[in-house]
Amino acid sequence: ISDQLKSRFSSGLSLPQICENFVKAAYDPRISGVYLHIEPLNCGWGKVEEIRRHILNFKKSGKFIIAYIPACGEKEFYLACACEEIYAPPSAYFSLYGLTVQASFLGGVLEKIGIEPQVQRIGKYKSAGDQLTRKSMSEENCEMLTSLLDNIYGNWLDVVSSSKGMKREDVEHFINEGVYEVEKLKEEGFITNIHYDDEVISMLKERLGVQKDEKLSMVDYKKYSKVRKWTLGLTGGKDLIAVIRATGSISRVRSPLSTSSSGIVAEQIIEKIRSVRESKRYKAVIIRIDSPGGDALASDLMWREIKLLAASKPVIASMGDVAASGGYYMAMAAQTIVAENLTLTGSIGVVTGELTL
Repeated sequence: ISDQLKSRFSSGLSLPQICENFVKAAYDPRISGVYLHIEPLNCGWGKVEEIRRHILNFKKSGKFIIAYIPACGEKEFYLACACEEIYAPPSAYFSLYGLTVQASFLGGVLEKIGIEPQVQRIGKYKSAGDQLTRKSMSEENCEMLTSLLDNIYGNWLDVVSSSKGMKREDVEHFINEGVYEVEKLKEEGFITNIHYDDEVISMLKERLGVQKDEKLSMVDYKKYSKVRKWTLGLTGGKDLIAVIRATGSISRVRSPLSTSSSGIVAEQIIEKIRSVRESKRYKAVIIRIDSPGGDALASDLMWREIKLLAASKPVIASMGDVAASGGYYMAMAAQTIVAENLTLTGSIGVVTGELTL
């Protein structure tokens, strides 16, 4: 799931369009409910949390929303639990084992082939560079990652237990007991029922009063993304708010091999910021940040431009999956910073290094 807007020729899912579709569907009189197919997610917990929040807001419309999950891990089930009902096929695969993190270290390999990494850092928790210099994980890095996993998993247990009306310790015990067949998940109340997709469609037809020999009127994500909000009466005022999206690792200039999705290029972001600052069309600005950091100089140059922008217009920094190091530094220039409950953010130091052959 990308944090960027998608064009008609783009593949994959767009977080802004997913969220906008939920908003439109809540107000659209043609929409009776949402049938949410949840496939394996390739995004962080911040985006999952944001989608879940939009599901909960959609439910306030009084329309139904049910989930269908053929393959399910922690993220997929976290989303599904926000829906009123959860269905899965008999062959569904549930990998609810808890959370893990892995790391590889090349210090021993580089030592054998005569390459010496020279890494300097400020901040004992700054683990960037450890992959090249160490043979195992440092105590500080282990402490930090364990704390992050405990926080995310604790939140997951709280949300799932609350959504399913269970005790937290019962959910944790169930997960720790091992792998279960889908029948067991139904028996314990984790899913509503076991149905194939066509059976769920038949069930929806019956609920909506559609004859068996008639086709259920449905619109998919991509087609519904083309529906304009103003056609549903969802128009804003005359004042415009600019949204500047900064996604990926930070670099100062674009390399010859870079593509349009190769991360945050400072010279391009700065150009956008200056254009918005000089324009009288925009009354406020949202800087959408989804970045683990990168080049320190580039981060500082963007911070300066955001600071100048904030002196003339309200600026809000909105964080996605991660806003760390240089990504967090950029956000500090805004008057207001907002993040999801599961956004990874903060700065734990700086690092630089080189390889000696």
